[in-house]
Amino acid sequence: MKKLPIAGLLSFNSGFVDTVGFFGLQGLFAAHVTGNFVTMGSTLVFGTQGIIGKLLVLPEFVVMVILTRWAGLYLSARKWPVLRPILSLDLLFLIGFFVLANVYGPFADADSPAALAASFTAVAAMAVLNAVQRVHLTDVPPITIMTGNTTQVALDAADLMRGLDPDKKAVVRMRFLRTINSIFFFFTGCAAAILMHFHFGFWDLGLPVVIGLVCVILSHD
Repeated sequence: MKKLPIAGLLSFNSGFVDTVGFFGLQGLFAAHVTGNFVTMGSTLVFGTQGIIGKLLVLPEFVVMVILTRWAGLYLSARKWPVLRPILSLDLLFLIGFFVLANVYGPFADADSPAALAASFTAVAAMAVLNAVQRVHLTDVPPITIMTGNTTQVALDAADLMRGLDPDKKAVVRMRFLRTINSIFFFFTGCAAAILMHFHFGFWDLGLPVVIGLVCVILSHD
């Protein structure tokens, strides 16, 4: 399996969906628990909409990661393919987000049942991707945690600028390039979402659906 191209595409989708959630669901970060802590605090202080969703998506994220882990262990124990079925599940959630957002959006109230349903499908998709990276793409950098990736790039750059033995330098250089790859695709996904969302609204979610399908096709165990 060509893990690096798949990781790049998944990183793009993470940035894209996270950005659409932020703009279309009043500050919801579908892929980042940390961001939701911040916006949840802001919502509590200023009394803006979206507090119910931000409260509920945190436990939802945890539950989805646990269920994804159990599903992977179940499939693995029976010697069945793991990555493709799990990425297919992620694709179903992306399709669900696309359908709900376009049928019921735009959302004037982020705590309405339709907005909450859209939020839950987006967060479920991103929770699955986070679990996939941690378990099945462990030799590539995280596809959603750009703070950690940026820190690692800076550390590797510092090491590459000083004297290293050839073997260690090759390892550091490879990690540096792979991490840059993850940051680049995540940033590209964010930028594409900003441009497309203000021109096409929630129809822009068709792009991550297509990319999710490509990842399913490319994946195998």
